[in-house]
Amino acid sequence: MNTPSATTQAFRPTLLSAAEQLGVALTDAQADALLCYLDLIQKWTKVYNLTAVRDPKEMLTHHLLDSLAAIPPLRRALAQASLPAGQGARLLDVGAGAGLPGVVIAICCPEVDVSCVDTVAKKAAFIQQVAVSLKLPNLRGVHARVENLDGPFDVVTSRAFASLVDFTTWSRQALGPQSVWLAMKGKHPAEEIAALPASVQVFHVEPLVVPGLDAERCIVWMRTA
Repeated sequence: MNTPSATTQAFRPTLLSAAEQLGVALTDAQADALLCYLDLIQKWTKVYNLTAVRDPKEMLTHHLLDSLAAIPPLRRALAQASLPAGQGARLLDVGAGAGLPGVVIAICCPEVDVSCVDTVAKKAAFIQQVAVSLKLPNLRGVHARVENLDGPFDVVTSRAFASLVDFTTWSRQALGPQSVWLAMKGKHPAEEIAALPASVQVFHVEPLVVPGLDAERCIVWMRTA
């Protein structure tokens, strides 16, 4: 099993405390995996510029904890979804970049099959490396344009990827009849919501509180109308 570096190991109490506040019960192995993932982001960012955030402590709050905040809402949505018996949920993370929130979801929800798509080959390769390094059989990196991917995926998610109009337009064909979009945003994107076509229905805007992050966050839940 991979072990986190001394630098990220020092973040364990903060990570566990934040997870508890969010209502996410992490096993020791999951906490290790999240911290090792942080190590991998730091290592690869030096070469491939995966993220503009360079400070490890900032990466913890702005990336890891921010993504972790989406886990309880996602679990609730999947619990309400009528998936075929014996079939795990399929999730597509669009414009995944360094794998946020896709990798965090794959670690915390091993029953969910997570595909992270990015048009940049090095970013998709990074996701593949994370899957191998952290032994995550439910995670894969896909180098492609989302418009060219077929579904159906049960949930299509994005974080700081594009406007809601572009996100839903480009990924529509990846949805099944009962599928939903989960868009992670900062403050309530009223203008973006107003610009959506009638064929996209916003059924919930869910505020998120990210421990240690003094900034507005929300999830915009959408489905095809």
